[in-house]
Amino acid sequence: MASSEVDQKFLGKLAKAVENDNPLLSQMLFKILGLSLNLAEQLVAAKKQRRPDYEPTPNALRRILHIIWLSREGLVMLQQYVLPLVGNYVELKVLAYKLRASFSHIFALFHNSPPVSNMSGRWTPDVTAVLTPRLDKGKGRAIDIDIDSRPSSVQPTHPLEGGPVLPPPGFDQNALLSPSFLLPAKDYIPQAKQHFLEAIELADSLLWGSHSLRLSVKTEYAAFLYECVHDTEGSRKLAKDTIAEVYEATEGMDDDMFQDACELVTVLGKMMRRGLGSSNNTGRELDATTPADTRPSPPVVAPAAGTPPPGMENPI
Repeated sequence: MASSEVDQKFLGKLAKAVENDNPLLSQMLFKILGLSLNLAEQLVAAKKQRRPDYEPTPNALRRILHIIWLSREGLVMLQQYVLPLVGNYVELKVLAYKLRASFSHIFALFHNSPPVSNMSGRWTPDVTAVLTPRLDKGKGRAIDIDIDSRPSSVQPTHPLEGGPVLPPPGFDQNALLSPSFLLPAKDYIPQAKQHFLEAIELADSLLWGSHSLRLSVKTEYAAFLYECVHDTEGSRKLAKDTIAEVYEATEGMDDDMFQDACELVTVLGKMMRRGLGSSNNTGRELDATTPADTRPSPPVVAPAAGTPPPGMENPI
């Protein structure tokens, strides 16, 4: 998503590269990088809770609110300060359009209407009412009351002095707001799909087949097809075609980009088999359609030994 390590690497590298030519663009890229690092932590924590028997808790729902808020702010910065300024760049233009698709992916996954996963669509009035912290009504001890917010025993010397400082009406600090407070509830699937297709078109026309940023775009699109569109066959086909493009590329790459490409191809290899089980037929099909490996670190499943194809050698 917007938090992938490949995207973060390019955000930092490209923000530094344009620092002299365009300080404002560089500043916004660094801000989006910081937001992406924060968003990555929240997404990892949310992913750990994604299971069939998932039941929302106050912390989990607040995390989803945090994810939606970070994504919304990231998209605003991207649309207002980055996309209008990337026309003369190559990698940065692809990255900007890919990040836009990533934010739309998050909206679809966590806040789509109708919901497409068990992480969205759980904000019914009953759930919100049950999970909203409430104060004890005279029995037992008070819940979640800060010591400083309790009334003082000292009488104020002025009518405007003393007493707890409360939030304005409608902004109760204990209230659990719906995501619709941050973002309209609608079907984000068509928008996200269009954003991915635009990013893929740019990546195909501007970057070579084994470029890690191009792989990042298609890897997340394959995940989007599987998670949100529920097009399992389309996701597997995209992963398979992308791996083929990597082996057909004739351009060289440095060690760092090669390592990123290996990791992404490994992820794509897993996506090819997702939902198919672990039968022997699947393994034979992969062996028949996957070319020989090219480097000491195999990016996909047990390839046959052979001469590395042109463009996949280590130039350093």
